[in-house]
This record gives sequence, structure tokens and C-alpha cells, in this order.
Amino acid sequence: MASPSSSSTVVSHRVFTLHTSSLGRRFLFVKPKLPITRTNSEDIRMRLHSTPRRIVSKELIPSCNSSIEAGSKIFEKLVATILICVHVWTPLPLFGLDSAYISPAEAVLYSPDTKVPRSGQLALRRAIPANPNMKTIQASLEDISYLLRIPQRKPYGTMESNVKKALKVAVEDKDSILASIPADLRDKGSELYASLIDGKGGLEALLKSIKNQDPDKVSIGLASSLDTVAELELLQASGLSFLLPEQYKNYPRLAGRGTVEIIIEKGDGSTFSAESGGDQRKSATIQIVIDGYSAPLTAGNFAKLVTSGAYDGAKLNTVNQAVITEDGSSKVDSVSVPLELMPSGQFEPLYRTPLSVQDGELPVLPLSVYGAVAMAHSENSEEYSSPYQFFFYLYDKRNSGLGGLSFDEGQFSVFGYTTSGKDLLGQIKTGDIIKSAKLIEGQDRLILPTQNNNNNIIST
Repeated sequence: MASPSSSSTVVSHRVFTLHTSSLGRRFLFVKPKLPITRTNSEDIRMRLHSTPRRIVSKELIPSCNSSIEAGSKIFEKLVATILICVHVWTPLPLFGLDSAYISPAEAVLYSPDTKVPRSGQLALRRAIPANPNMKTIQASLEDISYLLRIPQRKPYGTMESNVKKALKVAVEDKDSILASIPADLRDKGSELYASLIDGKGGLEALLKSIKNQDPDKVSIGLASSLDTVAELELLQASGLSFLLPEQYKNYPRLAGRGTVEIIIEKGDGSTFSAESGGDQRKSATIQIVIDGYSAPLTAGNFAKLVTSGAYDGAKLNTVNQAVITEDGSSKVDSVSVPLELMPSGQFEPLYRTPLSVQDGELPVLPLSVYGAVAMAHSENSEEYSSPYQFFFYLYDKRNSGLGGLSFDEGQFSVFGYTTSGKDLLGQIKTGDIIKSAKLIEGQDRLILPTQNNNNNIIST
């Protein structure tokens, strides 16, 4: 596992490969070609100013005609030169003119404001296939998170409008929201719904904090409301919202969410530093939430390996921006799962096909998040994931492309995120050992094929 080279203003299309003697694996990294180079940006700017508008009439001031024309040409050249330099040396759009020349697909990499989830919690919440009314409430509240980041005068009026919109949808569509919850979970859903409206961390309380213009209370209340929204959505999403392709129905799968707890020990006998200045610890406990809604086969295969004890005693390696397990497939009975990626806005995952970020394809579960958990590629085919090796991705925006996207975005099957102990990932070194890995939540959502069906799975 490796990280791409640092990004630059102009990047050519290159393929990076890495061979690690300890892993015996080959990984592919592609640096995407950015949409505008210095050469064609000059052409664009020159084209914009090649037919300037005259502001002086020859008929009115004939005696000054030649001197004004000469001065106008000099001024035009100066303006054009300044615009070219500013465009080449700054990544920001100038006067809104870039939108006329950069397609929406290319703008994914070009724009630094790409709204890709920057935390595992946000990515997991967006990945829940819930009632459309709940998604409308969620989107209105998430917009407030962006507004709170404004360092100067915060737009409390806009925040208030967002909460009122969320309240209106919640009240008017109450029946639809509750009807989307299975009957046996309806009572719990009703409690959560009441909490979302009038609870201590509900929308009414959030609205009051916004009117008082208290950013700290707004931030706390917003987090509480979004947590309640996620809990309601998880009740609505009782299983997979799509049918798996026929050829993959014999693979293990996870029909929902699961939580895996991993305990890691230092291989050299040293200790982990405490999160908040406490005592040193001999082991690090890390929890990851694995998502079967977007990656049912990948998450299911990983959960199966965890429950079989496949990772107990596994050694870890640190390779640039990742912590990856050594190849231990020889000691477990496992198969390669096809590369599995759910594109944003799509109903079901794509299989054996990486996403084209330059064409505007972004995954529901992005790699560009610190603590993302993904499978390595199979050594035989990049259309398949490794049957055993997974890695923690240590995302670093300094080594990312424009828009803050990893150069490997859309190339690996991401199936979860580190939700607890994320600060300990950077302390893991080559030679550290997974003492144990356990599926502590979600066992009832893990569906394993029968032995006969399992024999029909094609290994790569």
C-alpha cells in the first residue's frame, strides 16, 4: 500500500506501482490529469479579451484617434497578461468565468470546495438508504455545519431557515417517516421522532440556540439532532435496498451495519501514548463501523474473516499513508471479492469497475477520509479485492489533489471507517500485532452462504 506523490498545479497522467517484499503485492495508483494546463489557460484568457469593446468614437474625437487606439491596445494587453498570471498561479475561479470552460465533471478535481464527506461519521450517515423525507431533513441540517465554519459574521438567518425547513418536513411528513420503520421497531422510532422535535438536543432547542446566536450551543445541538436523524434512518434501513447480481449471491454479505473491535499490541514491547495525557498503554483499542449498505460483499467477507479469527495475531506494516495487514491468506479459507464501489447518487454498487473521478464519479464511501478502512487489491487482478489484506488509510490533504481528493479515490473497495481510537492509528508501526479482532455488533446482519453454495464461488 502506498501514497501518491504530492499534488501540484499541473499534473500529468502517470501510473505508480509499488512492490513490497514483505507483502508480495502490487498496487496501482493513478495521478489524474487536471482539466486546465498553463498553455490552454493562456489560450482561454486571450480568447476572452481578443475582441475588446471600443469606448472612444473616431467621429467625435478624430484628432485623438491614433493616440487613444495605441493606449487602448497597451491597456488591453496589460489586462490580459494580468488575468493570465492570476489564473495560472491561483486555483480559485476568477470573476465566475471558469465555469464557462470547466465541465462539471472536471470541476470535481479542479474546485477546492468539493463537498466530499471529510469524516467517517458524515460519510456513514449519508450512506444510510433511508426515507427521502429524512434525507431532506438531514441535508438541511448538514448545511448548517458548513455555515458554522464561517469565521466572521455567521449567517444565523440562513441557519434558522434551514432548521425551520427541517421542522416543517418532520411535522408534515410524520406519518410517512414512521411508516418507513418496521412494525416491531415502531415504538422506538416514535420515541426518537419525539426527541428529534422537542428533545433536549432536538430541532426546537436548536432553533432557540440559533436565535440566541450562540455558536457553541448551536454546534452541540446540531450534532445531537444529526445523531437522532441517523438513529431514525438506521431503523428505516432494515436491510439492503437492492438485489445483488445473481453471480454474487453465494458470497458472504452484510445486510446493514456492523461494528468491529480491534486490539493492537506493540511488536517491540513499547507502549501507545494516551489520547489525553493519561497513562501509557500496552495496547490500543480501535473500533470500526463496517457498512453493508454500500459494500455488502466486501463488508460481509471482512466480517466473516473476523468471526473466524483470521486476523488474530496478524502482523501490521506501515506503508506511506496506510497501515496494512501482512498476507495471511494461506491460513484462512477465503476468496477474492470483486471490487465493489457505490457511486454517489446511484441505487446499487458497481462491481469490478473503478470509478472515474475525472468524469465526476465519487463514491458514497470515500477513501479521502482519515481512518477509512478498505481492502487491498488482489495480486492477480485489480478487478478484485484481496481475499485477506485490509488497510487503514491515513489521509493527508498535503498529499492530495485539488479538491482534497486522494489520487487513489475510487480505486479501492472502502467498506467502513474508524470511529473510536482514530488518533492511535498514527502510532502503529511495522511489526505491531493485532491481538484480537471481534465483531461486537451486527452478527444478526451477517449472511453466510451454505457450504454447497460456497463451493460455487470463483476464486481469483
